[in-house]
Amino acid sequence: MKKLFFLSALLTLITFLNPLRAMSERAALDSILPVRGFCIALPTPDRMDEFVKFIETELAPRHVNTLVLRVEYKYKWKSRPELIDTLALSKREVKRLLKVCKQNNIKMIPLIDLLGHQSGRGGLNMLLKTYPEFEETPAEFSNDPARLPMNGFNMRSYCPNHPDVHKVVFDVVDEICEVFESDIFHAGMDEVFDIGNDKCPRCAGRDKAELFAQEVWTIRNHLASKGRKMWMWGDRLLDGRTIGLGRWEGSYNNTHRAIDMIPKDVTICDWHYERADVTAALFAMKGIDVMTCPWRNPQAAVLQVEDMVRFRQNTAKVMKPRFRGVMHTVWSNVGTFLDGFYGKNEDKSQGDQTPWEAFRRMYDRIALLPEE
Repeated sequence: MKKLFFLSALLTLITFLNPLRAMSERAALDSILPVRGFCIALPTPDRMDEFVKFIETELAPRHVNTLVLRVEYKYKWKSRPELIDTLALSKREVKRLLKVCKQNNIKMIPLIDLLGHQSGRGGLNMLLKTYPEFEETPAEFSNDPARLPMNGFNMRSYCPNHPDVHKVVFDVVDEICEVFESDIFHAGMDEVFDIGNDKCPRCAGRDKAELFAQEVWTIRNHLASKGRKMWMWGDRLLDGRTIGLGRWEGSYNNTHRAIDMIPKDVTICDWHYERADVTAALFAMKGIDVMTCPWRNPQAAVLQVEDMVRFRQNTAKVMKPRFRGVMHTVWSNVGTFLDGFYGKNEDKSQGDQTPWEAFRRMYDRIALLPEE
């Protein structure tokens, strides 16, 4: 009887101490890396159950505290039903994701690509399909070779000076922020190749950096009027030629000068996928909050974690808070990622250069930080 009592008491103590230990680990990590994020597409309805389980069994135990979901137009809009894309989630389904995130102390943030990324290999997205008049370049010039940066990947943009575009996009921005109950919105704004086009009746001849900065201010001001903050990708603010970045990671059309024109209260998600470039320091020295974002290179992801910790440890007191942390990014749909993560995808051609392996090693490295 005494043995049974002892075992029962021990199990009770372990049950009590485990949550306390998790809270202690989380608090320690919060001081080392305030943002520990994961960014992926909004799940399709058929993968919802799996994704909810992934949040509970993989993100939460690793102390991920931020989940950015690339919504785009895959939501059943009440404000703009004409923009509903295929496989869209309902409000009830989004609230289910929000509930599991809240239960695990994970902040859920919506992302809709604004300005650029209005098309891809699959053609136009819902905004330009529905409102072709919003396109930066008139339709008769839409196949201009200058707008095809790589392998025919035509990256179209909306015109930031079209008088009606913000009425539409801000309707969906406001709606999704309310559904997510989020005081942060990620506006995308990466890989903007089509800006200030010579054929645009409103933007021709305008300075591209000023146009880009103007759009950042417009989005930021709208969000601020609702009590929200703006996140965005940082590639258009980096001088690709000077830093030695490719045309995807850095600007070759002079938008990089906008780094000195944008508001200081935006947060930059500084993505580098093949090397651990240390451009986060540039943003912080400009007075802008920044986090580093890996993808599929495990070695680079580990270095990016270590660099961010070093930046926070070895910098002036005023600079430290600007280095916000790290966010892993996934550029497939949820199904592809989960199949790879759980070994259902048998393709070994990529070796360890996969987003799921990078995610594992990145968070394995983060787990060691409180002990160092």
